[in-house]
Amino acid sequence: MEISVALRRTKSFYEAVCALNTLQTNVSVLDQVRRERSDQPELQLQAMRGFLHRTGLTVDKLDLLNIIHVTGTKGKGSTCAFTERILRDYGFRTGFYSSPHLVQVRERIRINGQPISKELFTKYFWEVFAQLDDTKDSHGVSMPAYFSFLTILAFHVFLQERVDLAVIEVGIGGAYDCTNIIRKPWVCGISSLGIDHTSILGDTIEEIAWQKAGIFKPGVPVFTVKQPDRPMTVLQGRAKEIRCPLWVCPDLEQYESGAGHLSLGLAGQQQRCNASLALQLSKTWLQRYRQSDDQLAAPVVETRLVSQATAFKPSPIMVKGLEATEWPGRTQTLRHGPVTYYLDGAHTTGSMQACVHWFSQEIQQEESSNRGPVIRVLLFNTTGERDSAAMLKLLEPCQFDFAVFCPNITETITENNADQQNFNVSVENMLTRCLDNQISWQSLSGTETKQGSESELLIKDRLPLLAKTRTNTLVFPCILSALQWISQGRDTVLATAGSPYLPVQPSVMAKAEPLRKAAQVSVLVTGSLHLVGGALKYLDPSLAS
Repeated sequence: MEISVALRRTKSFYEAVCALNTLQTNVSVLDQVRRERSDQPELQLQAMRGFLHRTGLTVDKLDLLNIIHVTGTKGKGSTCAFTERILRDYGFRTGFYSSPHLVQVRERIRINGQPISKELFTKYFWEVFAQLDDTKDSHGVSMPAYFSFLTILAFHVFLQERVDLAVIEVGIGGAYDCTNIIRKPWVCGISSLGIDHTSILGDTIEEIAWQKAGIFKPGVPVFTVKQPDRPMTVLQGRAKEIRCPLWVCPDLEQYESGAGHLSLGLAGQQQRCNASLALQLSKTWLQRYRQSDDQLAAPVVETRLVSQATAFKPSPIMVKGLEATEWPGRTQTLRHGPVTYYLDGAHTTGSMQACVHWFSQEIQQEESSNRGPVIRVLLFNTTGERDSAAMLKLLEPCQFDFAVFCPNITETITENNADQQNFNVSVENMLTRCLDNQISWQSLSGTETKQGSESELLIKDRLPLLAKTRTNTLVFPCILSALQWISQGRDTVLATAGSPYLPVQPSVMAKAEPLRKAAQVSVLVTGSLHLVGGALKYLDPSLAS
């Protein structure tokens, strides 16, 4: 009990984030868990219900949140962002739970489109943390893991703040994701499916589709973007088994026949199917809201396996909502004088294909207006089990002048980045992956390796990290040092961020001569949302304020 009393006295946001970080799984423990992974993943949901009960919540109370539940491999966050913005513009008080965060952890829990304040995060964090800490011994269990805790915290915040609805993005998969303790969502959505998180979800698209369809609930309407035949067959089977109607969204062009061209706040061709899904989710939620309890008919279950959703003329509010949607780190462009950053958290081969298409179109327009030399730079990293080589192969045709690799470490002074610390992987493993990525790029681009080109990055009394140079590739120890080298002091936002300039060897600086002379430097930051978030910490200071 003494610990809990001390916790209640601790009120700072920083200490809350540090306490939250203790719930991350240590890399050595995580490896053991993966080796001994249980054959009963449903136990995670059972544990989640126990954690919820210990905080004074029940699954019944979650029904009050009028939830929109969205899963998918790529585009689910963007779909949620479109949906939330539309319903917010209708005047509803919205809650939005998403993952991962880019800069600050409180971004994951939003009220009316804005991350909850540090004060609210701190208040509600210690309420939930203390309740769980007080009861952990009596229940013979420990604290929930990082993502499970944040999910409970989000539900607690949304109920306390009395939102009219909550848009909930699934973390991983669906069937056994901790968000799936939701019993009665108003409507569910599935964005594009692809291969990702194979160690958890399975190696085939059919296995992954089965997991995603785990969020289906009896009688609750489900909308999906168009899917390939194999995963669509699985979704159809699951919908029939669970007895819920499944609808396939039309192309966005079909809505435009009645409303004119629809402008989207998010760039990229792939956002059009996400916008269509958001329109169907919003319309269905509004229809449910406008019916009183005594008017609600019994759920209608389609006798057909799948139905085609009908395009409709979007209301002016819907049109405005689509255009006003913001979702940082996804097909985002930031222009800082002569340096332009293109940021996209693509981390699967499917999403990387879309990223390359978007970047190629954007860069063509940008370079056509420049009369001087333009330098293209790739800043890349991946995490987990992703196929880095396959993604780099997709990026190779973009003709980058420099390929820069760094781990998802914002800077080597760890006390400056509590929100972005990750204990699930060792620094050594992160750096090894960067070097492997460099080798893959050299193999793709036919770059010869220069002997003796390895040089230590001199950061005194800090992590013993290396900066490795090859003809047109470099590996830096952190995101800040990579951005500083790429920008060469020409980015006024980065230069005035107040971060100390990290020194590098003269041989590394000599390679930057083209960057100093170019009329335009175009930088694509991709491969990981965590990498993009680390970059945005310095490139958009408002996100860290």
